[in-house]
Amino acid sequence: MSLKGKVAIVTGASRGIGKGIAMELAKNGCCLVINYKSNDEEAEKTYKEIRELGAYVLMIKGDVSNYEFAKQMVKTTVEKLGKIDILINNAGISKVGLFMDQEPSSWNNILDVNLKGTINCSHNAVKEMIKQKSGSIINMSSMWGEVGASCEVIYSASKGAINAFTKSLAKELAPSNIRVNAIAPGVIDTEMNKWLSEDERTNLINEIPMMKFGEISDVAMLVTFLASENSKYITGQVITIDGGFL
Repeated sequence: MSLKGKVAIVTGASRGIGKGIAMELAKNGCCLVINYKSNDEEAEKTYKEIRELGAYVLMIKGDVSNYEFAKQMVKTTVEKLGKIDILINNAGISKVGLFMDQEPSSWNNILDVNLKGTINCSHNAVKEMIKQKSGSIINMSSMWGEVGASCEVIYSASKGAINAFTKSLAKELAPSNIRVNAIAPGVIDTEMNKWLSEDERTNLINEIPMMKFGEISDVAMLVTFLASENSKYITGQVITIDGGFL
């Protein structure tokens, strides 16, 4: 799945799934722009690891929920690398708790990052992709965006909105040879799940037909496929990767 010569922006790329995606794209020949909001130490590690793979990489710190930042990030990418071929809208946050206990500041934060961040980056990237009549946008959703999750109501709502955004934008951009897809992971073995006790982890594994958590590489390889010409006739899809959970 060669992506040699392609330029990709990955948001929320300092660690976890975002880092795994950036690393996999780099292995397949991409020039990378890795975005992160606050974790300088982890972003530096990711930057160095990508450089060690021989890939060209830029680090851009900032909050994708801010439209002006998203605009400047795309502008800088084009100025430094000449174009943008691939946008991975990975930045996202979640908060577990009963809906009735949430405060407006909490749900505004989730919606700003998860949904508005995706819209902000896409809106600016599309303007550049239309000029070259090609591009691939991949939005990170969740299996809970399909069916909803108790105690993650706003998170689920943000991901459901991303699914609708993906399908709608794909139809609008298809005539310009720009593809838009989403990936809806199930339980992936990342630091976000470290809070689970051993019993909780075991019980959760027992609910998954494949009897294991997914790995970051599972998501990263799917992203690489959707970014490549191997998926040139796939657009407007929300692809669930959950070991048969749903």
